Amino acid sequence: MKQLIQNLKTGETFLEDIPVPKPGRGQVLIKTTHSLVSLGTERMLVEFGRASLIQKARQQPDKVKQVLDKIKTEGLLPTLEAVFKRLNEPLPLGYCNAGVVVETGYGVSEFKIGDRVASNGAHAEYVSVPENLVAKIPDDVSEEEAAFTVIGSIGLQGIRLCQPSLGETVVVIGLGLIGLITVQLLKANGCRVIGIDLDTAKLEMARQFGCTSINSKESDAVASVMQQTGDAGVDGVIITASAKTDDIVSQAARMSRKRGRIILVGVVGLNLSRAEFYEKELTFQVSCSYGPGRYDQNYEEKGQDYPIGLVRWTEKRNFEAVLQAIASGHLDVKSLITERVNLADFQKVYGDIGQSRSIASVLAYSGSERRERAIPVVSKSFSAGKSLGIIGAGNFTKMTVLPALKKAGTPLSFISSANGLSGTHLAKEYGIANSATDYREMFSNPSIGMVMITTRHNLHARMAVECLQAGKDVFVEKPLALTLTEFEGVRDAYLGGSNSLTVGFNRRFSPHTQAIKKALGDHPGPISIVATMNAGAIPPSVWVHDMEIGGGRIIGEACHYLDLLVYLTGSLIEGICMNALGPDPKENTDNASILLCFANGSNGVINYFANGNKAYSKERVEVYSQGRVVVMDNFRRTEAYGFFGFKGLKTSINKGHETQFKLLTDRLLHGGETLIPFSEIENVTLASFAAIESLKKGEWVKI
Repeated sequence: MKQLIQNLKTGETFLEDIPVPKPGRGQVLIKTTHSLVSLGTERMLVEFGRASLIQKARQQPDKVKQVLDKIKTEGLLPTLEAVFKRLNEPLPLGYCNAGVVVETGYGVSEFKIGDRVASNGAHAEYVSVPENLVAKIPDDVSEEEAAFTVIGSIGLQGIRLCQPSLGETVVVIGLGLIGLITVQLLKANGCRVIGIDLDTAKLEMARQFGCTSINSKESDAVASVMQQTGDAGVDGVIITASAKTDDIVSQAARMSRKRGRIILVGVVGLNLSRAEFYEKELTFQVSCSYGPGRYDQNYEEKGQDYPIGLVRWTEKRNFEAVLQAIASGHLDVKSLITERVNLADFQKVYGDIGQSRSIASVLAYSGSERRERAIPVVSKSFSAGKSLGIIGAGNFTKMTVLPALKKAGTPLSFISSANGLSGTHLAKEYGIANSATDYREMFSNPSIGMVMITTRHNLHARMAVECLQAGKDVFVEKPLALTLTEFEGVRDAYLGGSNSLTVGFNRRFSPHTQAIKKALGDHPGPISIVATMNAGAIPPSVWVHDMEIGGGRIIGEACHYLDLLVYLTGSLIEGICMNALGPDPKENTDNASILLCFANGSNGVINYFANGNKAYSKERVEVYSQGRVVVMDNFRRTEAYGFFGFKGLKTSINKGHETQFKLLTDRLLHGGETLIPFSEIENVTLASFAAIESLKKGEWVKI
């Protein structure tokens, strides 16, 4: 299928061939018939992409600070490499989509095949969208009109926050597409509407919708509004403009009555004058996209609706309200359409988007009925041995896994991603033969000897079982499983077959770890280790914190250090005790100290902290043994004290990924023992579960 994307590094906008996405749990697959170009939002993205690096930096000073902090801790070259890779990511364009449901995922009951629907899907021939972001199209609304649903809900949400009542006067500043929709919906609410803009054509269209118009280029907007309201000021101002100036908010304040309401829907400067707001006791609020539920993973991804008695207007219910307004004639979107363009001719819209005077551009689709979930990307064959298939094309795969596999010379033949776009992009960049949206496509491919799983954590165990049962060797990024039941399923599949299983505990393969292990000698006796991860804070809404999806940061990330200590001590963990920061710690804490006792008498402490500073080293390990001390700092510098013939080691940051994948590639091509004994994988996995159990019980737990 074809999808329209933007390259933020080069500014190029182009159609990409990618496999059709497979609808996940709670999702519907939609065959697009029309999509609407949001000229304001998409113009900003295109112009940002076309800007120079210096111009990009000036537009995002907060990102520049993050880059500088990263340089301090990780070095210049790794940071620049990460920045350029991020800029080179394909960015899907569009969020106003209409079409027909052709497939439904597990658990979907509201929609059936053949339903006409509107959604926030991208400009693509097929889109897979969670059902809370999809609404049925009424019979008397065309799919072309329905493409305005999502952008209409942005204007509608601004109106809901303004809370206008019959007879009130409301100003709309900025008469672009959202502004003209807002004007119509305010009129439908029984309001007197004053529109302000610089464009005479848009002002004329607003007048046709019954709006009083003011050209701010030709007259003083504030004075004109005050004159029309008898110097009382307006009840509300909705700002739908996009401009960098602070004057727009100032004008909104000066034209408002006492205790007036100002709602920001667009993007403008926000250096507010306290006096202008203080003297009138004005209310100022920023509107968030389509309405309640936006950016809430439980609502959008898991399908957990808000009770209508508590939240009357969610984003989905706003979608439905816009569609009803179109059906009833209160919202006329057909007259807003400036141009209709076939998807293949997208450059007619995007070629000169910065100079476009269009109000609404609609893309029309006539895509193929075939739904290919695996497509060839590059022509490639392997002369001997087996190749590797990858499930998952997220940031870790892109930034860490694939560069390391490339250096290791690993033969890659397959990559699978949920939406197909990220996987196809990486397939082109790294010469991977096939891209798919259904990872099971690789099971029947005899050339694939090993499958690497780099998805979200909740999928690891299930996918590992499927791959093992399909007769493939498996490499799973940590963690192996999130629950004991999941782990037992993997263990049974592994022990019941003949294929290998490896977990991505890469720290043991770092040259720093290897040097410490060698310096300790073959028989160091019991040793003491203090390991600290200055992990940094992650917002609570991020999936890693979700115990069902990410498993929390102890199971999901601290397991790296559980394995590292098992390797350095040369012994399995026998007991564990975890204490967390705060008076009422939860099971998914990310500020904890973990005490460990090992079968050979060694002791360990793992400090996993999210409350530190990013400028400080992220990882630090101290080993105490027989009057000797070795300190490893951030896998860049190791210093030894009291060791004969070993003073330390300095490198660029090296956490062991490259060595791990070189060894893995050797096993893939030539066979051999697994990289990590299964007994250690099992011990580390069970220890991570025991850490959570210990926190709940407040006591030591035996493994």
